Amino acid sequence: MTSEPRVIDVPGVPRFEVAPHHCFACGTLNQHGLGLLLHVEPERAWTEFQLDRRFEGWEGMAHGGILCTVLDEVMAWSLAGADNWGVTARMSVSFRKPASLDTPLRAEGWVTRARRRLVDTAARVVDQTTGEELATAEGTYLAADETRKAALRRRYGFRGPIETTESGLPDSVDKAGPA
Repeated sequence: MTSEPRVIDVPGVPRFEVAPHHCFACGTLNQHGLGLLLHVEPERAWTEFQLDRRFEGWEGMAHGGILCTVLDEVMAWSLAGADNWGVTARMSVSFRKPASLDTPLRAEGWVTRARRRLVDTAARVVDQTTGEELATAEGTYLAADETRKAALRRRYGFRGPIETTESGLPDSVDKAGPA
């Protein structure tokens, strides 16, 4: 657990920064959570992770509800990457194969269509070792209005994209010096 802001860095893509929070999926302050490190791009998000026995369903397999949580998380953050924020209105998941515990997995989510305040997304979980697709999802999110978006940006300290300096550090870090 950490109370430090998390800077999300993807080579060639602007940086995003998120303040510490208690989200079960991505929060750094939730000792019982997944602690996912999300990589956020405009209209895309992804994470690489392994699930341990705390998240077991049937013996040796990840619980399907945990995979749903991860799929929801990458779809939701794909909205935030485009400075859009929303809540899940609908989600459907298809499980293709069981996800074994302690297996390197990758989840990716992306925006498929945006119309007024409804945003459609898709996601998948892939076994990084075999490349097999284990689960897919489609979701619809209700986008927040401008007032709520501003409140969410403040609450989560969301800054994106963050300009970097020659050192490769966010401009705010270089000005403030090391933590």
